[in-house]
Amino acid sequence: MRVIGIDCGTVVTGYGVIDSDGHRHTLVVCGAITPPRGGDLAARLLAIHTGISALLAQHRPQCAAVEDIFFAENVRSAIKLGHARGVVLQALAAAGIAVAEYTPLAIKSALTGYGRAEKEQVAQMVKTLLRLESPPRPLDATDALAAAICHLHTLRF
Repeated sequence: MRVIGIDCGTVVTGYGVIDSDGHRHTLVVCGAITPPRGGDLAARLLAIHTGISALLAQHRPQCAAVEDIFFAENVRSAIKLGHARGVVLQALAAAGIAVAEYTPLAIKSALTGYGRAEKEQVAQMVKTLLRLESPPRPLDATDALAAAICHLHTLRF
């Protein structure tokens, strides 16, 4: 099975594609979409949508795991994050890809056994589970891969 994990953001949207036979997971590709800084929100959202759509066309995942919105004290940031998630979810729906959404707490728990694990702990588990020499960078890509691994582990049970 091929799954894409996505960590949405208007400044950086991380992504990671993993192949799995149900027991072993293999990294296909990971990285980040970074819309031009200083552009208006609509232009950044278009860049995110275009980037995700291109990844979907190139790698053809069977399903997607998207990190859900976390609690945010800054309402403006939460609304912008909601916009980014909206264009990502629309791209996935347009491509006919089933979407599962996981909270950061659920993702961290699935990978480390502790829902409040630090980002570096999650990165080390991603490295270990994908048998990589070093943790993927940027951390947004690591978070996306963690979401994909969480989904694969959830499917097993």
